[in-house]
Amino acid sequence: MSKNVFIIGEIGINHNGDLKIAKKLIEEAKKSGCDAIKFQKRNIDLVYTKEFLDSFRDSPWGKTQRDQKQALDFGEKEYDEIDKFCKKIGICWFASAWDLDSVEFLKKYDLKYNKIASAMIVDEKVLTEVAKQKKHTFISTGMSRLSEIENAVKIFKNLNCPFELMHCVSTYPMKTEDANLKTIYALRKKFKCNVGYSGHESGLAVSYAAVSMGITSLERHITLDRAMYGSDQAASLEISGLTILINVVRKIEKALGNEKLGFITKEEGIIAKKLRSHIK
Repeated sequence: MSKNVFIIGEIGINHNGDLKIAKKLIEEAKKSGCDAIKFQKRNIDLVYTKEFLDSFRDSPWGKTQRDQKQALDFGEKEYDEIDKFCKKIGICWFASAWDLDSVEFLKKYDLKYNKIASAMIVDEKVLTEVAKQKKHTFISTGMSRLSEIENAVKIFKNLNCPFELMHCVSTYPMKTEDANLKTIYALRKKFKCNVGYSGHESGLAVSYAAVSMGITSLERHITLDRAMYGSDQAASLEISGLTILINVVRKIEKALGNEKLGFITKEEGIIAKKLRSHIK
């Protein structure tokens, strides 16, 4: 992992089932300076009940939850193309698996990273199968009690899998007053590990604050247009916002410096000599 904040552009399902939109988001994320982009992969028949999938939902793809969920789930053909495209332009990708079938599916691509979505931190089978791969894994902590985070950490430590936690509040969009960023300090102290931040807020200020607290990774949902159809769009950054975010994050990193006390820059030394010349 880089010493700089590792910035992840979360495409998730914001591609709306369109490979052209996915590729455009990948391309723009690369241009903006993202270190990686991320998707979500699930077998909808394992993640949802038949009753739920058969229930009503009006969407551009039909009138049931199944119509909508199926349309948003890329398969092998699409991920083959995504893998090829990411290699071509030079950006890594990975995905959060929501079931064991999806964990197995993603193995084909020899991805460098894994991600445990907040929803999946309580699924011991998924945690175990991901940890067995020994790949650096980002573990989001949204909707989780301390005991659930402790259990996930225990599984990854027992299987000697490198990981970092990501403080997360699973509301879309998240209210600023719900951010509770001091949890970042608490997670780092409790688990003696790196801690990142996965944000679902509107705007950039909370992410900037998280960076100033020493996070090692930052994940934000991205979209071409926040007005597009989709439950995650309103909690996402458009490309112009993503570009601003990354530029400012890199400036904050430079400004944070180190903890050396009494350090005087060369320029300060020159000014000190001038301003203190009258002191005998």
